[in-house]
Amino acid sequence: MITIKTPEEIKIIAESGKILADAIREIEKMAKPGITTRELDRTAEAFILSKGAKPAFKGYEGFPYALCVSVNENIVHGFPSGYVLKDGDLLKLDLGVLYKGFNTDMAITVAVGNVSFEARRLMNVTKKSLRLGIKKAKIGNTIGDIGNTVQRFVEDQGFDVIRDLCGHGIGKSVHEDPKIPNFGKRGGGEKLVEGMVICIEPMVSAGDYNLKKSGDGYGYATADNSLSAHFEHTIAITSRGPRILTE
Repeated sequence: MITIKTPEEIKIIAESGKILADAIREIEKMAKPGITTRELDRTAEAFILSKGAKPAFKGYEGFPYALCVSVNENIVHGFPSGYVLKDGDLLKLDLGVLYKGFNTDMAITVAVGNVSFEARRLMNVTKKSLRLGIKKAKIGNTIGDIGNTVQRFVEDQGFDVIRDLCGHGIGKSVHEDPKIPNFGKRGGGEKLVEGMVICIEPMVSAGDYNLKKSGDGYGYATADNSLSAHFEHTIAITSRGPRILTE
């Protein structure tokens, strides 16, 4: 069931999103060659707690950390570890915040040091596909309009969208209805109405869209070991158009 948020609830979600965006910026600054992904996780958790919030992912469906960290072919939900970041790594950071009973979710891809031309192009295409998808998050449009826009842009650039993972509604739970795929048909799926809060999160592969489990047994990687990128924002559907709550 899709839950519609009141203006007061969206205000709280925006406060949560501000804490989340600030936390992401803190760990993005740390993402340099020589640092471990576990250090990024510790910093993210400490920052969130210092703001009177909680890390939304810690304990969610058994996930034991605050931060999802995925490198290179790994797409999402990776465990922080003793892995030391190297020059050229493509790093995905996915983080959630629980504040005053409401969740927010955000992800970015970070180029560690000097990455290849193709890695940077993949990252930029994925980021732009998110911006294009957000523009479609308007009253009267549909979920299919978002997914179709993301898919067409990504595929036009020679990449592929991941099919088996998707965005989602969010609020009192991290994952709520509806699902927000990164592919689809124009006019397909549920209509967007005022008060919906959704997470749009393109996940893009430099190869094909098939998945496999990551080495940690929890996350997901591209089946062909091609590079991947991931960006995400929490968005409110408003009478004035899409409002990014994680900025």
